[in-house]
Amino acid sequence: MSTQLVIENPSAAETGPRWSLGTRIAFRFCVVYFGLFSLSTQIITTLLNIPKIDMPDPSTLPPVRNLIGITAAHVFHLTVGPAFFMGTGSGDRPCDWVLLFVILVIALLGTVLWSVLDRDRTNYVALRKWAWLFFRFALAGQMFTYALVKIVPLQMPFPALFAQIEPIGSQSPMAVLWNSIGASPAYEIFAGSAEFLGGLLILIPRTRTLGALICVVDMIQIFMLNMTYDVPVKILSLNLILLGLLIVAPECRRVENFLFLNRRAEARPPAPLFRSARKNRIAAIVQVVFAVWLIGLNIYGARVAWKRFGGGAPKPALYGIWDVEQQTIDGQIHPPLFTDKDRWRRVLFDRYQLMVFERFNDERVFDTVAIDAKTHTLTVSGRGGGQGKSTFAYTQPAPDRLNLDGAVDGHKEQMELRLADPSKFLMVSRGFHWVSPAPFNR
Repeated sequence: MSTQLVIENPSAAETGPRWSLGTRIAFRFCVVYFGLFSLSTQIITTLLNIPKIDMPDPSTLPPVRNLIGITAAHVFHLTVGPAFFMGTGSGDRPCDWVLLFVILVIALLGTVLWSVLDRDRTNYVALRKWAWLFFRFALAGQMFTYALVKIVPLQMPFPALFAQIEPIGSQSPMAVLWNSIGASPAYEIFAGSAEFLGGLLILIPRTRTLGALICVVDMIQIFMLNMTYDVPVKILSLNLILLGLLIVAPECRRVENFLFLNRRAEARPPAPLFRSARKNRIAAIVQVVFAVWLIGLNIYGARVAWKRFGGGAPKPALYGIWDVEQQTIDGQIHPPLFTDKDRWRRVLFDRYQLMVFERFNDERVFDTVAIDAKTHTLTVSGRGGGQGKSTFAYTQPAPDRLNLDGAVDGHKEQMELRLADPSKFLMVSRGFHWVSPAPFNR
């Protein structure tokens, strides 16, 4: 695997064909716009990522942060404070949209200035090779990042316990998408493999056009899912589509001949980096090493995340869905009534120290729990939405039975629970069938 580099010099530009004015202006804009977008978003942090070192969000660093803050306050009249730049996992925050506006304005102004100062330039053949090299690695880095967290099913994990009992009408569109894909790890792995293939091929000079086309197709699907299920990665996915199309642009005539006009597409081998064969070999080795590093880095990150957050992470001692068969408060039995807000229907012990209380009206309260398997006690933070912490002693007369005994807000509370069998849920038990006498869609 190798990627071509070239050093720009005036003589190289003069020997190339003369580009039209529109092509030169479009090139200037694309270089400025996508260069700034790559350097001020997660694209650059992905390329420069080092294990065990947290890379800061470029939008929180000067001068990018200053430009965002000034524009947000004086152009869009938004309130700018620490919370405005706070990371939430969303790529479509107000500050992200302001950043996109800033990049667009700078790109337009930069294109005008560049066009005036460099109006005698006939082409940018040499600079294009440098820029396209960076853009190929930028796109490949994102493809590898999202591919590996799908190949190792992390981005859309198998639905959590609370999601398995939640009515689909109570879920957001994004949750519906996440749970449906997470329920089919095979499809998620397939989607990730397609993204990985595009990222890999785009780094190989002879397959870079095919790789870019695969990346575009992959990202169009992702963008449509983001738009139709309201997933907050719309800005990035759209720009990755445009970046893939930009990489394909120099080969558009050959692609048109091959795919649409049924004409012969003449071969165009990659131009050598340098005049010296030795320098070309060194450049190829450097690029291969960086590509392997980029892939290995994402494999390492996915492996660590799988053991820490994914299916390889340890489950809590009481993991499962527990049906509350009997509940007493201050010695008084509370029957399972829809109107009794003190009566719980289910108690769930999920991953990440998550404890969920469910009422008979399907209302859920999420708390954190610390389980001490040695002393058989569990401490709940804000039990059922209450204040402070509640401590329960627990016993297990049988593997599928659980008794809780504790005090909540000054009231003595006891519960008898039975473990539900999630393997009986159709999402788990239905499985795959080659032969289906009739559709099974319920």
